Amino acid sequence: MSYTIALNFEDGVSRFITCKAEETVLDAAYRQKINLPMDCSDGVCGTCKGHCEQGAFDMGDDYLEEALSEEEEAEGKVLTCQMVPSSDCVIQVPVASTLCKTQVGEVTGRMAHVESLSEDSIELMIDLDEDAELVFLPGQYINIQVPGSEETRSYSFSSRPGDKRASFLIRNVPDGLMSGYLTRTATSGDPLTLTGPLGSFYLRDVKRPLLMLAGGTGLAPLLSMLEVLEEKGCDQPVHLIYGVSRDEHLVKLDKLDAYAQQLPHFSYTTVVADEASEHPRKGYVTHHMDADVLYEGDVDVYLCGPPPMVDAVLKYFREQNIEPVSFHYEKFTPNQTSEEAA
Repeated sequence: MSYTIALNFEDGVSRFITCKAEETVLDAAYRQKINLPMDCSDGVCGTCKGHCEQGAFDMGDDYLEEALSEEEEAEGKVLTCQMVPSSDCVIQVPVASTLCKTQVGEVTGRMAHVESLSEDSIELMIDLDEDAELVFLPGQYINIQVPGSEETRSYSFSSRPGDKRASFLIRNVPDGLMSGYLTRTATSGDPLTLTGPLGSFYLRDVKRPLLMLAGGTGLAPLLSMLEVLEEKGCDQPVHLIYGVSRDEHLVKLDKLDAYAQQLPHFSYTTVVADEASEHPRKGYVTHHMDADVLYEGDVDVYLCGPPPMVDAVLKYFREQNIEPVSFHYEKFTPNQTSEEAA
């Protein structure tokens, strides 16, 4: 019996380790050459303190309250030198990955498929090499090196963690480095290098209704989350509002229809900003967030889209005096970098 432990460092790097039965997280990390902070390893100093965001574990009682108080334990704080997981876990480590003598992972793969879904959206699929081990949390992103250059671009997975074929929705940026490669020179079988995973935007344990908000290719990480919800099942309502600029920019609707059939509590609506559109719902996502999907704030919100959309949603919540139980968002910019917050 073993468990997968996600270690999320404060510089955005995620590393995944395997923890054996009855093994502490600290020992498992050291065994896999990740030097988590520690001084005593006996539950005395508190140097190894982190925050467990999800998962089950046993802390025992062989530690001092000076190292971990009852209040901290109630907040989800843990001592990795004492923590013995009994399920997969996600742990926030309050230091940079470089201080733990680890760094972002690297895997290789080959171009499998590239398709123009609309004038502004490209779907990229990469077959990972047979020996590649790529683990990520649904919603996270990875850096892909642009063939023929030393530069990378950041893209969120739209595929399910664990799949050997990784997929991405990529905005087609005029004169963009990656866009130019994908639309003009990409060939099946091209070697690609990916570094990651990265980011604090990922699906947490589902304990209440979910509201997902997507703008354009910001749909990608939400598709990855829906893949996991479909696989594991979900007994909470999940509603997605997907906004684009023009009718033809709506993509992957067949996939969303499939989720609506397979996930009993999933529904979605689409919104088009173009005033000339004949779409039944025009405007922006903030115009279509009805009270029945906000649950008077008893909701977890996941938002991914361009900065103006993210800022508009934040403003809407402030003006409506709505404070979701948790609110996670990721901004993306035209040069395909990202910014996360919770």
